[in-house]
Amino acid sequence: MSLRLSTVILPYRRWSEGGREAWQRAEQLGFHAAYTYDHLSWRSFRDGPWFGAVPTLTAAAAVTDRLRLGTLVTSPNFRHPVPYAKELISLDDISGGRLTLGVGAGGSGFDATVLGQDPWTPRERADRFAEFVQLLDRLLTSDSVSYEGDFYSAHEARNIPGCVQRPRLPFAVAATGPRGLRLAARYGQAWVTTGDPKLYENGTPEQSIQAIRGQVDKLADACAEIGRDIAGLDKILLTGFTPDRGRPLESLDAFVDFAGRHQELGFTEIVVHWPIPDSDFAADEKVFEQIAMEATTQLR
Repeated sequence: MSLRLSTVILPYRRWSEGGREAWQRAEQLGFHAAYTYDHLSWRSFRDGPWFGAVPTLTAAAAVTDRLRLGTLVTSPNFRHPVPYAKELISLDDISGGRLTLGVGAGGSGFDATVLGQDPWTPRERADRFAEFVQLLDRLLTSDSVSYEGDFYSAHEARNIPGCVQRPRLPFAVAATGPRGLRLAARYGQAWVTTGDPKLYENGTPEQSIQAIRGQVDKLADACAEIGRDIAGLDKILLTGFTPDRGRPLESLDAFVDFAGRHQELGFTEIVVHWPIPDSDFAADEKVFEQIAMEATTQLR
């Protein structure tokens, strides 16, 4: 399978001040998909402009025609599956069936406490994640759902007419641990990783490759447990969080080398961040556009 190249456009710009143009340019450059983060605030952007994921994607759907759209990723930190399913069905309809739901367990950052609760333990995050994905799957594939779980409930939740994409819009499940990988194997049309976070500060690119190879192997085991062929599951690498950091965007050759090494591990999609000046995602825009237009041809 040829490698697809996608981008993440962070929602930090007003729609009238460059927001619209970025999504339209992503389509013009030929990206497979453009995603955005689904946070209420995020790291160094916390005290600056930051807009909501669903309205941003809805606006992007209205000004593009071919580009796939999605979250990378949504988490249970401030979402409930019942109202969120209605938003996803609506967005899938508005986009003409171009929506992918990236979904993950969430972390202990700002989103974890913004509603006034204490941060969940890793065990509770994993428990909530499993229930969140399971219930979303039911809500997006059934006209009416009643459910009583440990964390979420639904009483005759109606979701008519359902998704444009059948049986539902695709899930891209972000996971590295055993329980998350089993969720990806069971419910995902794609799996997402950012690599091994323990290697970000002091690891090497070679160590990162080995760690990601180990993740792929564990995903294969999770698929085998339920009789699923891992080849049928797309594998997405969200870049910027491996020891390579921004180096793959320094030149076309650097990116082709980086992407090729991950393609050999079975990845079907590489996601790069849209350049943001004076941030961790700063990059030369001309080089970025050259990569967007030429890299996939060299990786076939």
